[in-house]
Amino acid sequence: MTSPVVVLIGPPGAGKSTVGALLAERLGVGYRDTDADVVATAGRPIAEIFIDQGEAHFRELEREAVRSALGEHPGVLALGGGAVLDEGTRTLLTGLPVIFLDVELADAVKRVGLDAPRPLLAVNPRKQWRELMERRRPLYTEVARAVIPTAERTPGQVAEAILDALELRPAAGGAPRAAHTEENA
Repeated sequence: MTSPVVVLIGPPGAGKSTVGALLAERLGVGYRDTDADVVATAGRPIAEIFIDQGEAHFRELEREAVRSALGEHPGVLALGGGAVLDEGTRTLLTGLPVIFLDVELADAVKRVGLDAPRPLLAVNPRKQWRELMERRRPLYTEVARAVIPTAERTPGQVAEAILDALELRPAAGGAPRAAHTEENA
């Protein structure tokens, strides 16, 4: 069984996709997003799944996408913002290099936009986002090895903070390896 070198979690607008792709490039590994996996499997956008089949059906698809990706993707993996709501998913994340990208509301609103097709933020996005974070923040921190604040940081700076937190550096040929420390010398 293969597992990701980094797993990114966080709410909508945290920068998981942007930072994840940049991080994968720096590490010389692939990037995968479980939301994209759900869309590919279902053959329709997430917003349509929510509307036509409901959140429970989407969460089932998401749970399977996460389980599959955790078992077969050796690169950088970004999970959908609500993936941590599933207890089984949180159990699967135990012991993995999980990074919680912690974003402030103002930054999330700028990044997500108020007209983006995000079903859980459709009505009064700012209020919904705050409530979403009240429910999810404890779950994000529960499974995270490190919390990386994104405020006033570029995606490149966030990627560097992740590399530092996990002590990762690209090895010759691009394969990630642990940074040299006294503990692993």
